[in-house]
Order: sequence, then structure tokens, then C-alpha cells
Amino acid sequence: MSPPSPPAPPCVLVIFGTGGDLTRRLLMPALCNLRRAKLLPDNFAVVGVARAAKSESAFQKEIADSLRQFGDKDLSPEEVDWLGHRILYLQGDFDDSLTYKKLAQLLAKTDQARHTGGNFLFYLATPPQAFATIPRELGAAGLLKEEEGHWRRVIIEKPFGTDLRSAQELDGNLLSVLAENQIYRIDHYLGKETVQNIMVLRFANGMFEPLWSRNHIDHVQITVSETLGVERRGKFYDAIGALRDMVPNHLFQLLTLIAMEPPTCFDAEAVRTETAKVLEAAHVFSGEDARRNVVRAQYGAGTVAGKIVAPYRRAENVSPSSTTETYVALRLMIDNWRWAGVPFYMRTGKALVARRSEVVIQFKQAPFALFRDTPVESLTPNDMRILIQPEEGVTLRFSAKMPGPSVRMDGVAMKFNYRQHFRQTPNTGYETLIYDCMRGDATLFRRADNIEAGWRVVQPILDAWAADGPTDLSVYPAGSTGPIEADTLIERDHRHWRAIRKDDGSP
Repeated sequence: MSPPSPPAPPCVLVIFGTGGDLTRRLLMPALCNLRRAKLLPDNFAVVGVARAAKSESAFQKEIADSLRQFGDKDLSPEEVDWLGHRILYLQGDFDDSLTYKKLAQLLAKTDQARHTGGNFLFYLATPPQAFATIPRELGAAGLLKEEEGHWRRVIIEKPFGTDLRSAQELDGNLLSVLAENQIYRIDHYLGKETVQNIMVLRFANGMFEPLWSRNHIDHVQITVSETLGVERRGKFYDAIGALRDMVPNHLFQLLTLIAMEPPTCFDAEAVRTETAKVLEAAHVFSGEDARRNVVRAQYGAGTVAGKIVAPYRRAENVSPSSTTETYVALRLMIDNWRWAGVPFYMRTGKALVARRSEVVIQFKQAPFALFRDTPVESLTPNDMRILIQPEEGVTLRFSAKMPGPSVRMDGVAMKFNYRQHFRQTPNTGYETLIYDCMRGDATLFRRADNIEAGWRVVQPILDAWAADGPTDLSVYPAGSTGPIEADTLIERDHRHWRAIRKDDGSP
């Protein structure tokens, strides 16, 4: 068993955009969970920056109320008070230089009072329009200079650009005021235990890595399905769509961890170099490739979990004639020695039958010749199912002989469940990411080349769609598994999607 992790170093966490749901529902509960796990230092403070005019005590009460609502149900008053006593508030506009002068004064006072070592972590929980503005103003105010052993880091939420050009432009703006090692591009999927476990599963077990190639793997399926529709995010979502929202980040992060070569060590740069190579080796779509290997669709009326769902085009702030996709599926090839000829099928969508995120590693079929004179009609497919949410775990499926005198077989499974085995404590998925950033470990964060490599894969698809002009999309019923065209995409290779189940992920 590994020794317990040490507490993060003293620091001040500055959250821009504290009025949003991200702070109340996820970041503050994550801080409480870190404190409970003894991973936060005593010399710690949080500064919330937002446009709303409110007193510090009012902000502290808001956070306490949100912790009782969204935090662990066993959270004690003492734990709420511990964080509450360390919370400060600053009202100001993000594009006003005066805001940053006031912030510099507040941080100086806080550092003196809390002995935080002059270490500042700036979290941009804001709309993307502020991603370039805030670092620029922080730099102008001298708040990004790392002197006398002090560190200054910036966490940026997705979406990181909306295409290759905008991602490159944002990177250019950030790197004009920050060094690459100060930038932490966050993807909360990488805070999931099972996602991190992919590397351990592959590289710490001698039974798996020798099988992890085109010699033994038939294909890979990556699924991220949501039951929620667009809800109240219509204005944002209608300008983005499923491809931009999910594929260059969530799905490609899972892809790169599954397909990467073994790094020389688990150092951040070594890991990120190998994940970048995967996307660099991805087959570049031509316009015709994009039309043949990518499916887009939009949800129509239906029922999800017994609740009637209106069509996407009737959602708030969505155009009645919108051609924005809420579902996308694609077939991607990785043109390198390990994966030549192995297709990666990816799909993601809203208003589907169940909420599931998983990776299925489908192994090649064993020869059937041995069983030709028996009642066995077919062999159970051998696969590994890596469950990410809502359940976290791993399932292995294989064939076993049924009791009796004749040779009859059935598919059976071995299943590992994180929560049951490790008695996993409640978490929001942000605990590891915040802690790693405080410690300066960038392994689970994305480097500029990773971001741009992902957009280089997606950009030809966007270009093909733009060249086709407005197109009436396929419609799938809300509460279904998606459009029939996605089934056709995989079935033309004589393969089938694993079912998106409502259950606990059993085979």
C-alpha cells in the first residue's frame, strides 16, 4: 500500500466567477472533501471574484448553504466553518484593471494573515470570453510573476477554443503572459478514479499490456451518454453542439489514455508527450471521410426516465430551425504500429436512454474450430468494460462451461467496483485536479500541443459540415440509444455497439 499523500503547500485559491453553479455545486464541496482527507493546508484561503455586489458575510453564507445542499451529507458544522473562515470576496468586472489592483492588495493582506507563502492559484470558472482577458489583466497587475520561490498558476475550464484557429489564438494569448508550466487546462473527466486507473490497469499488470495491440484487440468503443437535454444552456449549446462540446476533450482524453504508448515514467511531461502522439497519429479525415465516418443527429420528442422531453428545437434559447447536433458518433483510425487496422468507435449525445461513460475493449474472437462438433453455436465475445460514470469499475467478460455432461457455454463476468472495494469516499471529480495543481503535478492536465492536436482531428469534420451548408439532421427520439445511422456506422464493419444500459453496468 502506498503511503498517504502529503497536504498541498500553503496557498490562496482565487476563483473568478464564483456566482456560477461550478463553484457552489463542485468546487466548494471538493475543497471540503480535500480538507476531510487532510490534503489541504491550514494556511489556506479562498478569494471569490464576481460582478455581483455583496458583502463578504453574505458570500460566506451562500457558500455554507451550498455546502449543506451539495456537499457530503455527513459534513459537520465544524468542517463548514473551517472553510467559511477562510473565504473572502471581491466585487469587480473582469475587464476592469481596477479589479486586479484591488485583488493584488487583498492577496497581499491575505498572505500576511494566513502565511500562504505567496502562492496563488487562479481558477477561471467563467464563460470562455474571459479566458484571455483575465490572465492578461493578472499579468499587467504583476500577479503572475514567480519570484523568491513563489508559484502562480492558472486553471482554465473547457471549452478551450471552438476550432483549431481559436484554440491556437487562445494559446498564443496565454503564453504571452504565462509559461506553459503555469497553465492548467482542466478536464474534469480526468478527475475520475477510473480514468486515472486506465494507466495503472495497463502498465502495472503484466497480464494486460501484452494484449494491448492490434494483435489481440478487434476494436474499441468509447461512449459518453447523457440523459439530460440542453436544459437552460440553449444559448451556449446551440452555438457549440455535441462535436465541439465533447469530442476534442472528454472523448479524446479517454482515447489517448487507452491508445498511448508506455511513458518512460509517470512524470507529467512524459505522460503528456505520449498522449499527444496518439492524436498526431490519428487518421486525418478528408471531406468524404468525414461524411462517411461521422454521424450527427438531434434529439426529438420522447421520454427519458418517465419524463416527457420536448424536441431540442423547442428548448429555451434554441432556434426553431437549428441544425446543431446533440449527438455525434465517429469511426477513427490510429495510424501507428500498435493500432494499425483497429477502429475506434466513439459516440456521445444528450437525452439518451441512460447516463453512462465507459470504454469497451473488444478482444479478437478465439478460433471456433475446437467446438464445431459440439452444441456450441457461438462464442461469447471477450471484452473489458471500463466503467467511468455513474458507476466506477471494470468488468471482464469471457466464456465458461455450464454444468452438465455436454459442452455448453455461457458468458460470465468478473467485476470490480471502486466504491465497494475501496469504500470510496464521496467526491465531485475535482478533488484530485485541484490538489494536483496546488502541488504542481500537471499529469492530468492538457498541454497546448494536446489541445491543438485534438482540434486538428476535428477541424476537417467542421470544414466538411460547413461546406455542406445547413442540413436537416437525422432525428432520434429522446430516451433512445441514438440515431439508426450510428448503428449503420458500426454495423457496416460487421460489429455492434454495446448496449447503453440503465442498470449497473453488468455485461
